[in-house]
Amino acid sequence: MQPTQLTANNFRHFYSGGSSIARFRGLREGNFDGCPEDWVASTTTRFGEKRTGLSELPDGRLLTEAIDADPLAWLGPDHHRRFGSDTCLLVKLLDAEERLIVHTHPDREFARRHLGCSHGKTEAWLILDTTATTPVVYVGFREAVDAQTLRDWVLNQRTDLLLRALNEVPVAVGDVVLVPAGVPHAVGGGIFIAEVQEPTDFSVALEWKGYNLDGPNDGHLGLGFDVALGSVDRSAWPATRLSRLFGPADDQSDRQEVLPSPARPFFRIERVRDGAVLEPSFGVLIVTDGSGWLSTAVSTVPIRRGESYVVPYAAGASAIAGPVTALRLLPPLSCSATLAAPAV
Repeated sequence: MQPTQLTANNFRHFYSGGSSIARFRGLREGNFDGCPEDWVASTTTRFGEKRTGLSELPDGRLLTEAIDADPLAWLGPDHHRRFGSDTCLLVKLLDAEERLIVHTHPDREFARRHLGCSHGKTEAWLILDTTATTPVVYVGFREAVDAQTLRDWVLNQRTDLLLRALNEVPVAVGDVVLVPAGVPHAVGGGIFIAEVQEPTDFSVALEWKGYNLDGPNDGHLGLGFDVALGSVDRSAWPATRLSRLFGPADDQSDRQEVLPSPARPFFRIERVRDGAVLEPSFGVLIVTDGSGWLSTAVSTVPIRRGESYVVPYAAGASAIAGPVTALRLLPPLSCSATLAAPAV
């Protein structure tokens, strides 16, 4: 088995975007109008749907079908022993031409109790590009918010108060931000990111006014807001606590782990360059700059900016060569832990 190049897997959402994905992939921008997300090597469906979101291989099979048919070859014996045929991974390219709504995702305990799923939705962002003059993201409440106040803000759509209550964080290309499940957040307009997350599409909308979203009906995962808002982390995220969600600066090495350590029970990201030697693993490779080669024991594949690949465990050890930079997105080595929010 060898690394397999994937085509774009995009579909419509309630917010605007898509042109940055098209430019990144070298495709005609009109193909991405109104399609601000590209789900890469996805075995996850959009919430409430049976097919939308799943990635298709060049031979016409769904990636889920291929993995189910030969999970050991795709995922490897250690991963299969721990997680079965679950990749434990969802990767996206996301182009927020407008600011995303303030929203949250449930953690694993809430998802098990209310949604019958072992995964919540912790996620992380790597900033690939921006068209904003002052690019910002919003992460966590600056001060603790009581349950009744949050309920009033959401049900009465006091989005001015909601947004002002969040930390507004300037970001730049190359920055990495971990967003623990439960933490309210939004990506500012004009930001293009690579996103890695637990493999679910669980979101609780705290805001919908001015967006093409029916929040009262679709914003609470079918649980009702009285239950869904119980998944929100209402605690304070002051600067010292927030700083622990950011990854290290690019050290220009051939292989660097880019996420802060609390992400490890959920997923991993490595930035790889010329000279990187990679052990066998299921993973996703997104080429972010330049061009070069991805070599395995039996083949050498030319790679260039904008391409994405799904790499099976059975491809064996591999190496990166040439003036190229890529992100290697990987499942966790173990997912038995729960993400503990850094202490204040």
